[in-house]
Amino acid sequence: MKRVPFIKSDLGMMLILSVLIGIVVGAIDTVFGRILIYLTDFRSEHSLLLIPFLAPAGMIFTYYFLKYGKNSSKGMGLVFKAGHQEEDNIPKRLVPFVILGTWVTHLFGGSAGREGVAIQVGASISLAASSFMKRVDASQFIIMGMAAGFAGLFETPIAASFFALEVLTVGALRYDALLPTLFAAFAADVTSKWLGLEKFSVAIENAPSIDAGIFIKLIILGIIFGLCGGAFSSALNKMKNLFVEKLPNPVRRVGIVGGLLSLLLLLLFSGRYAGLGTNLIDASFSASTINPYDWLLKAVLTILTVAAGFQGGEVTPLFAIGSTLGVVLSSFFGLPTAFVAALGYVSVFGSATNTFLAPIMIGAEVFGFENLPYFFIVSSVAFVFNGNKSIYGNQKVAAILQ
Repeated sequence: MKRVPFIKSDLGMMLILSVLIGIVVGAIDTVFGRILIYLTDFRSEHSLLLIPFLAPAGMIFTYYFLKYGKNSSKGMGLVFKAGHQEEDNIPKRLVPFVILGTWVTHLFGGSAGREGVAIQVGASISLAASSFMKRVDASQFIIMGMAAGFAGLFETPIAASFFALEVLTVGALRYDALLPTLFAAFAADVTSKWLGLEKFSVAIENAPSIDAGIFIKLIILGIIFGLCGGAFSSALNKMKNLFVEKLPNPVRRVGIVGGLLSLLLLLLFSGRYAGLGTNLIDASFSASTINPYDWLLKAVLTILTVAAGFQGGEVTPLFAIGSTLGVVLSSFFGLPTAFVAALGYVSVFGSATNTFLAPIMIGAEVFGFENLPYFFIVSSVAFVFNGNKSIYGNQKVAAILQ
């Protein structure tokens, strides 16, 4: 597909469509998110009854997804290919399938995220809307939809805008899509807020003043978080390839790995590492108990869940991995626990997704804009030290960074 240059005379129509897309995607995010919260709470109350059925539930869903979902089973890879203009279409049936699949994953305890649904739904709906504007590059609508999906679910519209603009090709911001992306993200954010979707936010009020000693500590933390995110991405991609090689049948793969996951999830503190990881995030910022190995076990179980083919995503577990690792590191660095947990929350996500601006803005929108300098320093270092790895296999890297 040949890229069509942005035409400023189309701006008015583009912005109208971006707002409408944001409203629709924000509403879908809300329904999806609120039901997911209910299912998570229900599973937490009945872990011993539900987690053992992760494998059969995953097998049934995977069978029907492959049979009736056409190429929508390619998931995020399909979105990235459409964003790179290597695919012309994202099937509309992707929307109900990825929503239902993620509900199944979380009801039965898979350690996965939720952003995959939001981004895929947003991209699918937005791309469908691109038919109203023949002269505009359809990939702009992919970016717009990704931002709307992320913003509607996490209610961080500035971070969502930067994430969508930079994640397709690292080192090449899509400024041609900047304004409509911003409009779509804020429309989705306002919609999900108005419909009552919860937002996670914590006020970090005890951040230390930056001096030479604190600056050095922030640099070292950035290196650690960057290596952590890079290692997560590398391990995830290698595990996906290993599973495909050893278990080429997707239904059987989900069944075998799902059975192993059920056993591990129950043996390891009866479901402590099941689902999104919001329990670990909450514990990180409420002075509750965080074990030194929480971040590692959450990482391993998330890698197994996603690599096996369960629907969901990785972002919220990455938030949990980063925040719990931050809690562990805080005592070694003599820094406030919640402060270092916040640094880990944003920079492990950034290093694992190979993004730079998005994690900085997530930190500002979730933990307060007054802490932006800390997120800038740590995320900058983490971005450099992640080894150019990414959880998104179809992400491209600009020549200047290669």
